Amino acid sequence: MPESVVVAMSGGVDSSAAALLLHEAGYRVLGVTMKLYDLPATQLPANYQGCCTVDDVEDARRVCHRLGVAHHVFNLQREFKAYVTDYFLGEYQAGRTPHPCIACNERIKFDFLYQRAHLLGAEFVATGHYARICREGSSYQLLKGLDPFKDQSYVLYSMGQQELERTLMPVGGYPKEEIRRLASDAGLPNADKPDSQDICFIPGGNYREYLRDHIKPQAGSIVDEDGRVLGKHDGIEHFTIGQRRGLGIAGRVPMYVIGIDAGHRRVVVGPEEHLYSSSLWASGVSYVSGSPPPVEEGVTAKIRYKSPECEAVLTPAGPYAEIRFREPQRAVTPGQAVALYQGEVVLGGGRIEAGPPADIGLSSARPSGSAVGS
Repeated sequence: MPESVVVAMSGGVDSSAAALLLHEAGYRVLGVTMKLYDLPATQLPANYQGCCTVDDVEDARRVCHRLGVAHHVFNLQREFKAYVTDYFLGEYQAGRTPHPCIACNERIKFDFLYQRAHLLGAEFVATGHYARICREGSSYQLLKGLDPFKDQSYVLYSMGQQELERTLMPVGGYPKEEIRRLASDAGLPNADKPDSQDICFIPGGNYREYLRDHIKPQAGSIVDEDGRVLGKHDGIEHFTIGQRRGLGIAGRVPMYVIGIDAGHRRVVVGPEEHLYSSSLWASGVSYVSGSPPPVEEGVTAKIRYKSPECEAVLTPAGPYAEIRFREPQRAVTPGQAVALYQGEVVLGGGRIEAGPPADIGLSSARPSGSAVGS
């Protein structure tokens, strides 16, 4: 009897191609579409490229029909609100910049898929992510997607050995154009469907408008690094590190957001050179192998989805880690993720914090005599 796999199908071409490739490889494919939120058609822009609409569910169903495999739709709107949209709003209110895709992967998609696979008697789950899973002896590695322009390993850094053992990512070994060609050759109805863009649950991608609709504004001050009040704002949630526009202040040099003090509702601004950091601290750090390196480790670090990797030194410290950059990095943003690599291999990652954790000393984290660039 062939092995079974539950495939997360959003209605897009990537997840559909994942189902196609696994079906052709001889797996018994079970398509699953997760209804994560409800957006009335009247609220959607003409060029909306998110997911979870009636048309998206229908696209996934049509692909499954074309392949001759089962298709199921499950409502996860309550879970999505609790773990993604409420988290999204809460992080902005706390002065951090969230990454909802990572939260969705960790708390919704994979957790739910593993549970559903168990109930359906499937051995594996699969997604349309552009990343690869490689078995090395008795352990697994998470690798970047073959297509450098589509690589999504950054949002998957928290996967561990147990998850990788049960997960398939078949499209990660192909460039995007090849995935579209395979889908077209197989007659899939969504082969030319545009990729989803921006934050899926915010039509049009205007997150500030979404925040205004869901958060009661609390006014505060815009201050310089010495605490001098330069202006007022109507909510810290409308600001992020590195922002220049919309500050409503004038000065001799351009001013940027360099810090957010949520406790005092203050937005701290300064000149661009003060945006650069030589290091960062991360919390909730996980390692794909299941264990941190025993000593300092040379890595490359990615501090946001679209930023290039930079050379760094990783110092593990329990659930935390200090990452020291070879060259200072611009606009290191609390709340975002830092993913750590060695070549094409994902080592792990964590959430960027505003500074070192209060319950750990720098001397306990950094071996004696170490220095940036050593």
